[in-house]
Amino acid sequence: MITSPHQKYQQTQLHTASPAQLLLMLYDGAIRFSRVGISAIEEKNYEKANVNLCKAQAVIHELIAALNYDYPIAKTLYQVYEYMIHQLINANLKKNTKPAEEVVSYLLDLREAWDTANKSLNAASEQPK
Repeated sequence: MITSPHQKYQQTQLHTASPAQLLLMLYDGAIRFSRVGISAIEEKNYEKANVNLCKAQAVIHELIAALNYDYPIAKTLYQVYEYMIHQLINANLKKNTKPAEEVVSYLLDLREAWDTANKSLNAASEQPK
């Protein structure tokens, strides 16, 4: 049950977001959880690290589930996402921030690429015909 105004706002945002916006939200979540996991490893708070790195993996699994295999890029993205999950597992098991930091850099690059593509499509669709 949703009780706080912030939770209501978040739910409304999810229900009214475009597919591209939802994708960007997934990237934002994976980045946020990975960064919290990295910070927790640095603080030697391994329980917090585990929880957040597992959440980041779950978000990346959602990105995999959202892939459309009608496009050739989907197979490549699948491989990249699988690699990211592997690196997050490594970071979690070995309590090493380097693999998770690598994942964050890839997530940031992919998020930027999707954001740019979305803005380009929106600009093109707003052009008078």
